[in-house]
Amino acid sequence: GARIQEGVVSLGLYGEIFRRNVHASGVIPQISMIMGNCAGGHVYSPAVTDFTIMVDKTSAMFITGPDVIKTVTGEDVSMEDLGGARTHNTKSGNAHYMGADEADAIEYVKALLSYLPQNNLDEPVIYDEPADTEISELDRSLDTIIPDSPNQPYDMHDVLTAILDDEEFLEVQELFAPNLIIGYGRVEGRPVGVVANQPMQFAGTLDIDASEKAARFVRFCDAFNIPVLTFVDVPGFLPGTDQEWNGIIRRGAKLIYAYSEATVPLITIITRKAYGGAYDVMGSKHLGADINLAWPTAQIAVMGAQGAANIVHRKELAQVAADGGDVEARRAELIDEYDTTLANPYIAAERGYIDAVITPHETRVEIVRALRLLRSKREILPAKKHGNIPL
Repeated sequence: GARIQEGVVSLGLYGEIFRRNVHASGVIPQISMIMGNCAGGHVYSPAVTDFTIMVDKTSAMFITGPDVIKTVTGEDVSMEDLGGARTHNTKSGNAHYMGADEADAIEYVKALLSYLPQNNLDEPVIYDEPADTEISELDRSLDTIIPDSPNQPYDMHDVLTAILDDEEFLEVQELFAPNLIIGYGRVEGRPVGVVANQPMQFAGTLDIDASEKAARFVRFCDAFNIPVLTFVDVPGFLPGTDQEWNGIIRRGAKLIYAYSEATVPLITIITRKAYGGAYDVMGSKHLGADINLAWPTAQIAVMGAQGAANIVHRKELAQVAADGGDVEARRAELIDEYDTTLANPYIAAERGYIDAVITPHETRVEIVRALRLLRSKREILPAKKHGNIPL
């Protein structure tokens, strides 16, 4: 923390550093590496930077240390539990990667820098590698990736690696809000940012942590002109008093804000579920996405078939029960009817909300074509000092 003997001078110079961090934000990528203790006021410098990398068992960040906490609140907590690398990577989301050791942390930063430009006016490192537009065996593996049961999960990483160059994907904040994946890859040798729901965790629902994680990532990509690919399989926002009381409305709106404000190429692929407000939030056409594609397995609707059938046909089901009929059989019929008539991608495609319904093996080639098309995209937002993101 601050050197006590220096008094207010050390605090003043902290502030100078913070101001410079803020002014550099969005102009140059800023990466903080926490290799030891970072305590007191100066933790705000890494907080303002874009990426914070910590080392397991040797890094710590906190505003007030274990001794002060013990004195003030009576809580007994170790330095590692309070602000260690694992705490900030899993609980607070303040860190973006936990290195096993310092060498691992440095290697991760090198990999991260390979996707980023030097500044907001510069191009990132581009490899001249024209994509092979022939359908490969790896592309065809996507045709069988979606399970027959809508409630069965699959690993979204398998979809991402099948589409990105050399099957390489660098994940960011892997341990925080694992129900949403963010990270970098390349398509035709050009860096892209990826936002994807992860059905393996909480069925891919959006919660407070996932919304804020994705919003900050989309804004970073937008600041440095990196196109964003969004892969959608989301059954909705996570319900519960805990989420509502902690501000899911305001904090979920950050993701709406980030996508709506972004002027970089935005490409969205709906692989399976896209229900309710979460459909809108995940890079929909309505928020300004450029190319929106869906697989035939996509279910785009206000809510899932079972919930919808129970609500819309409540009176009919009650009548069937009163008449002594088979309620479950009638419910199954109504669910099937809902799936056939409403929960499919074709109604959205009719209205232009989806540009095309494609077979999964065409996804990589379609993304390549879309990114080529959007390379010259230029969009200007209304002139203003700045917006008021719901922080």
